[in-house]
Amino acid sequence: MPTPNITPGSPCWIDLMTSDPAKAQDFYTQLFGWTYETGDEEKYGGYIVASKDGKMVAGLMKNDSQSGYPDVWSTYLRVEDINAASEAAAANGGQVYLPPMEVPEQGYMGMLGDASGAAVGLWQFGGHTGFQVHGEPGTAAWHELHTRGYDAAVKFYQDVFGWQTEVLSDTPEFRYSTLGSGDDAVAGILDASADLPEGAPSNWQVYFGVDDADATVAQALALGGQVVREAEDTPYGRLASMTDPTGAMFTIMQQPAAAAPGA
Repeated sequence: MPTPNITPGSPCWIDLMTSDPAKAQDFYTQLFGWTYETGDEEKYGGYIVASKDGKMVAGLMKNDSQSGYPDVWSTYLRVEDINAASEAAAANGGQVYLPPMEVPEQGYMGMLGDASGAAVGLWQFGGHTGFQVHGEPGTAAWHELHTRGYDAAVKFYQDVFGWQTEVLSDTPEFRYSTLGSGDDAVAGILDASADLPEGAPSNWQVYFGVDDADATVAQALALGGQVVREAEDTPYGRLASMTDPTGAMFTIMQQPAAAAPGA
């Protein structure tokens, strides 16, 4: 599994804020085969790093009952200057939810609200340089913004993160842009204004690769998860959306089978 080449502005890390870390660890271990290492409580607040086959793929942290936030998966984008990125976000219609802070020996993190209100993390590399494997079964495979403010969101990521976007579709039924193009695309922005439930904010969704979407759905249900969107075939693979046992939402993606040579 090659280490991903994570360019500035691209997704570089994901983590889960969970009200029950032990339950979450058990769920994702059985679903994706993850193992864990818990960081020093004083230095890192007990932050848990999840690995797949010995390579770091995600983080987990305790969602304090006083936070007022639901359990949620977050996507972080790589930035080279986190202070400049935070200032640019505020100047382009965003909000700074968590000002840049140093994570000792690892790098710098922050959290923004984009121009459509979706929360997105920032990470400036230090000792920690993002996920070590991506796009394989049991690891993050895609990152997607579901937004109520599509035009504002696309411009925000262009202006703040330097995204070179490509319009995949621009019909009234389906508006979608990607960061990068074709097989080199690493994230997407979906106009979800007609699809998000009433009261649900714009949000980033994490997609995980799996070998068998239907088997993974069945296993997740047996482990206490819930199905949000049943498995269905799409041009991008067989997809299903669900929540883990404490309600954090994610999507699974079974890649389409490769065509046989000469087919």
